[in-house]
Amino acid sequence: MHVFDLRAEQEFNTDVHVERILGTIADGDVTAACWEPSQVSPYHCHPTATEIYLCLEGGGVMRTPTETVDIVPGAFVVHPPGELHEYENGDRRTLLFRVRYGPDRGTRTIARRGHPPWTPNAD
Repeated sequence: MHVFDLRAEQEFNTDVHVERILGTIADGDVTAACWEPSQVSPYHCHPTATEIYLCLEGGGVMRTPTETVDIVPGAFVVHPPGELHEYENGDRRTLLFRVRYGPDRGTRTIARRGHPPWTPNAD
C-alpha cells in the first residue's frame, strides 16, 4: 500500500508548473502537479501511456484537438494513450493529482504555447 498527503507534497514555482512524482508503482507513477495562475503545459501526448488528472483545488481548461473542458475541483480527466492535450491553469493556484501508467510514460511535445521560443526535434 502507498499513502500520500498531496497537500503536504505540493510545491509551487512561478516560472514553471511543478510535477512531483511521489511514487512509482508497477508501470505507473503518481504525481502532485502544482500550477501557478496562467501557467500552460506543453501540448503533448504519451504514445503508450494513459494519463489521468483529478483536480483537488483551483482549476483551468484542458484542451485536446477536438474538445475544450473546464477543470474544476472534483473534475477527473482521462487521456488515453496518444491523445494530444494541453492544460491551461486559471487565475488561482491549482493542485492536480496525476497518474500515468503504461509500458513507456515518455512524453512527445508538439508545441509550447506561453513558453520561451521552442522548436520540436525529431525525437
